[in-house]
Amino acid sequence: MNQNLTNFFLCGSAGWCLEILWTGLHSLLDGQRTMNGKTSLLMFPIYGCAAIIAPLYARIYTFPLFYRGLLYMFGFYLVEFLSGSVLKQFSMCPWDYSGAAFQYRGIIRLDYAPLWFAAGLIFEKILTKVS
Repeated sequence: MNQNLTNFFLCGSAGWCLEILWTGLHSLLDGQRTMNGKTSLLMFPIYGCAAIIAPLYARIYTFPLFYRGLLYMFGFYLVEFLSGSVLKQFSMCPWDYSGAAFQYRGIIRLDYAPLWFAAGLIFEKILTKVS
């Protein structure tokens, strides 16, 4: 299997795991001691898109960590907004942020910026360990 496809599957799997961890912890904060985490099959290819970080990193590895994190964060927002917009057209979007304070069109949450910043750097670390 070529490296790009391997990275796609790695990022899809890692994204699923991170989302299950996030939703499980969130359920605990909501008082659910079972800490049920969840995701959607549709999220696998969306998280898989993070594989683009590997070839991008080869070009920006000299940038300070903060700037790389910002770039990844904006990339995550772009993918989240585009994929969410398309999925919403078919009533298939697995997330809905309409009730959140800092949301845009129910598709992205601006208060998640630190999470996407960190997620980008986590994916960078995973992908650079593999290469």
